Amino acid sequence: MNASGNTIQVLIVDDSALVRKLMTEILSSDSMIEVVGTAPDAQIATRQIRKLNPDVITLDIQMPGMNGLDYLERLMKSQPRPVVMVSSLTQKGAPEALKALELGAVEVIGKPDTTVREGMEEISIQIVDAVKAAAQAKLKKNTDIFLKAPEKLTADVIIPKNPPKHLSHSIEPIIAIGASTGGTEALMTLLTQLPESMPGIVMVQHMPGSFTKSFAQRLDHHCRLTVKEAESGERIRPGTAYLAPGDQHLLLKNQDKGYCVELNDGPLVCRHRPSVDALFRSTAQVARHHATGVILTGMGDDGAQGMLEMKEAGSFNIAQDEASSVVYGMPKMALSKGGVDEVHSLNEIPHVLVKHSH
Repeated sequence: MNASGNTIQVLIVDDSALVRKLMTEILSSDSMIEVVGTAPDAQIATRQIRKLNPDVITLDIQMPGMNGLDYLERLMKSQPRPVVMVSSLTQKGAPEALKALELGAVEVIGKPDTTVREGMEEISIQIVDAVKAAAQAKLKKNTDIFLKAPEKLTADVIIPKNPPKHLSHSIEPIIAIGASTGGTEALMTLLTQLPESMPGIVMVQHMPGSFTKSFAQRLDHHCRLTVKEAESGERIRPGTAYLAPGDQHLLLKNQDKGYCVELNDGPLVCRHRPSVDALFRSTAQVARHHATGVILTGMGDDGAQGMLEMKEAGSFNIAQDEASSVVYGMPKMALSKGGVDEVHSLNEIPHVLVKHSH
């Protein structure tokens, strides 16, 4: 927030004048956000930062002259502040997006297409939420269609709250994890400390659809567990972690005393697809007391209601503590709703999971 605490002041850095205009329209539609300036390249951006001292910067990855990644690295060393990276939704751009998160960007979002209006409401939600989350994040050390806020939907639009009439026959243990802002590095920290003997793990991380496959591959490279992007219909197997695709809800279904993946491209739930609430509700219904829930760093309340439903069904639930969270929103809301059994630091959670699962 600015000195008066009234608005989040944003500088938009992008080489496209059309994108700068559209980003300005999207962000200015929210009363909590003020676009104080724009810049077409890194050189002008540097002058604007010194002059305007923005709270948050949106930064294009591909720019003429110094590219966004090089500029981000320099910025985090000289004038660190929350940065939201903007990238075209292409698989080719995914490695660069993950690199941006490693360099200290708070979020990576898809660049709005200036030629297409289809899907604009959803990308607008993502952009506004990313900037709000960035304004609250702890930094790593070292047009009229936008004016009306969309209705915030619950998991009811994806999966009914009441459990299935038939009793679950699943007996396998399973772990369900939800994360948002700061979650990419949190998941890396958590999963790399887990042995391959863990139960099956299902995960939701709020991020664009084109990045989840590369993120899963990156996790798989560093972990003893097998990590992959979830596919509809596949069986959940021990020693494997399944990441929800970035544009589909991940739901659990019963299968031969175990579980399988169901993907759903329905409406946004808690302003997200995939939604932690949708995953947690399905986990509560099919796994019940065989499940363990984990909610990590992130802005908002996605996962809070679902975690409560998991606890009511007999699950054991863990929340990340405030000190180790980049944004203490989702864990705090889950705790306030009463769905959390224990609160631990990020580095403690793997040990608790291992102990509880064996």
